Amino acid sequence: MIADKALVVFSGGQDSTTCLFWAKQNFAAVQAIAFDYGQRHKIELEAAQKIANKAGIPLSVFKIDLLGQLTQNALTSQEMNVEEVKPENRPPNTLVEGRNMLFLTYAAIFAKANEIHHLITGVGQADFSGYPDCRNDFIQSLNGTLKLSMDFDYTIHTPLMWKNKAEIWQLANELGVMEIIQNETVTCYNGVKGSGCGHCPACMLRNRGLENYLKSKRS
Repeated sequence: MIADKALVVFSGGQDSTTCLFWAKQNFAAVQAIAFDYGQRHKIELEAAQKIANKAGIPLSVFKIDLLGQLTQNALTSQEMNVEEVKPENRPPNTLVEGRNMLFLTYAAIFAKANEIHHLITGVGQADFSGYPDCRNDFIQSLNGTLKLSMDFDYTIHTPLMWKNKAEIWQLANELGVMEIIQNETVTCYNGVKGSGCGHCPACMLRNRGLENYLKSKRS
């Protein structure tokens, strides 16, 4: 165990929940931070609170509702339908521009105030859906920028960076939280808990990953 404190950027979805329990196993003390950014489904924050309670990890939730005013996307606009097929010439309309940069920046401010040097986020570029702020280059760049901007020694941990969804399910199983992640997380772009609506891109990626992981266990 690392004898230090960590702060998890937490959404209540599959990836951040896996990271929450990974952090609990690897750090002496863990806190979580979540953001109400005007997302269309508040069930995400409800799930995050329930999971954090179950894990015994304090969760702080902050409201930052400018993103829906600054950029048009299907996760903050009730008038825009989620694209079920990823466009070839641009990221999907579920990309919330700047979201991970803002989340990690706010998390870093909170972390410094609480003497926390380790930040954990569930981004990854193996199955990153075309989101530029899930790439390792971005995380490494932001890590350096945060250190310079606040004169504080941060380390951003990305335990899922090089894992596909099947490997993330494998990690969840190794951590002993498969049931929680299967039944209590909200990954679905349409706000359906657990296995979700089954047809949005997030659900298809999540469910295909689970199918592939279970198939690999049988073989």
